[in-house]
Amino acid sequence: MLSRELTDPATARHARGAYFTPEPVASFMAQWALGQHGSRVLEPSCGDAQFLAAANAVLDDGRGPVELVGLELHEPSVQAARARMQAAGIDARIEQANFFEVPGHADFDAVIGNPPYVRYQLHRGADRQLSRATAKASGVELNQLASIWAAFVVHSTSFLADGGRLALVLPAELMFVNYAGPVRQMLLERFASVHLAVFEERLFADAQEEVVLLLAEGYRQGSSDSFSLHQFRNAHDLHTLGADTRHTLGAGTRHTPARGNDRWTGSLVGLEAQGILSAALAAGRMAPLQSWGETSLGAVTGNNKWFTLSAAQVQELGLADEDLIRISPPGSRHLRGLELSEEGWEKLAAHGAAAWMFRPAAEPSGAGARFVASGELQNVDAAYKCRVRSPWWRVPVLSVPDLFMTYMNADTPRLTANEAGVHHINSIHGVYLGADARELGRELLPVASLNTLTMLGAEMVGRSYGGGILKLEPREADQLPVPAIGMVQRHAPQLRAIKPEVRELLAHGRKQEAANLVDSVVLQALLGLDAEAIEALRAARMNMLERRKARSKAVKG
Repeated sequence: MLSRELTDPATARHARGAYFTPEPVASFMAQWALGQHGSRVLEPSCGDAQFLAAANAVLDDGRGPVELVGLELHEPSVQAARARMQAAGIDARIEQANFFEVPGHADFDAVIGNPPYVRYQLHRGADRQLSRATAKASGVELNQLASIWAAFVVHSTSFLADGGRLALVLPAELMFVNYAGPVRQMLLERFASVHLAVFEERLFADAQEEVVLLLAEGYRQGSSDSFSLHQFRNAHDLHTLGADTRHTLGAGTRHTPARGNDRWTGSLVGLEAQGILSAALAAGRMAPLQSWGETSLGAVTGNNKWFTLSAAQVQELGLADEDLIRISPPGSRHLRGLELSEEGWEKLAAHGAAAWMFRPAAEPSGAGARFVASGELQNVDAAYKCRVRSPWWRVPVLSVPDLFMTYMNADTPRLTANEAGVHHINSIHGVYLGADARELGRELLPVASLNTLTMLGAEMVGRSYGGGILKLEPREADQLPVPAIGMVQRHAPQLRAIKPEVRELLAHGRKQEAANLVDSVVLQALLGLDAEAIEALRAARMNMLERRKARSKAVKG
């Protein structure tokens, strides 16, 4: 729970996902949720009942009988909540209970609070089974990766009366993780309107996670195909909504996902930037990467440290050529240019990179057989991916890809031509271009894709995590917006003309200058954008990038 607990040490609170909620946030949420109607309020995982106290302040207007209920599993927090209510003269019922063991009876006007945030790695065993079963009973199937807050959101709806309101502080993961897809869909289906409040500054200085305020109204009084986004600098800026916060949030910015469970991160991009991208896709000037070919995971060895080898190791082991295949070395630092050339690969190998993988196509040589035996002595064959294949040492590999795509990115995903003709492992993706686009794509797609609109699109289709890293799985990479095949063909002379300078800028770490040069072709010539529109795209992309960097700083801190 992201809620204050006065008697609970910070380390214990953090282990349970408990953090202090700023008072302006609790007051605003109570005002919004209760408005001019409603008097029955539930705060699940209530901590010291901060939201109940805020709700009581709103309800102290003579509207009639008031019912305030708090549920909390942690016994010291229950005592703190009861003491707080008693000291303030607030009539509230605080119960010690596991929220997932309490059935909802659809009789509350509002559910307000801050669910616990515990990652799936720590939310396990019987607790996970109970939370998932409770969510399923409420009509939502959550997968094994779901954090506990997702089940809290679903179960909270079972306590709402028709027309009720849900006001919760949630991790920003609500907007982008795959496991939250069913939750996003449920919210749009069950509520007449859904609002999200997001903040430029962190609400919780001692938490690694960025948060959003979920504000959903009109439970079972209609559904919506869209949600409204409201952006603020910090918690204190909530007052900019005006004195009428009891009644309305205002219009906000409306966003309509293509499908109910789609990610909502695209809503953080300015409307002008979204419009430019939508128009470019509709006109066939930009297209998903999938239109060029197929993106695939690299080889999964089960133990990269054992299977990937440097030149010195190959020589020391006496392995034969038929025991090995050439690979792009683990990691992706060497894939920040336009191509991995034969000369570049040889330099990596000469400097000790693991540029080979043990992968005999037939029976290994004598030296290879000895290497296999040594692996069995080290229990390499017991790793999951090894023990489920036969023989355990023959790693499944695809054909050599045309391009490489970086998988985990501090900045932006990059496409690199595989001129060295080597295989890849699962630290990067391979892109296999269609026959009609292979020659053009290998030559010019790495250049053409280094534009601001594609980099912005990566922020929209990828996943951003607490460490500030942007990840693209193959199916997400398929949706990356890049210049369309026909447009690259049409503007090939201009792209060829700038390619040497772009390569040189990248070699000296001047990526932004390289991107600006590519923008002069892709955004200006290919898309026909003026300077104002290009600046809007750059600002939108920088805003998304800075959000990720803010998460990274929080983790390091």
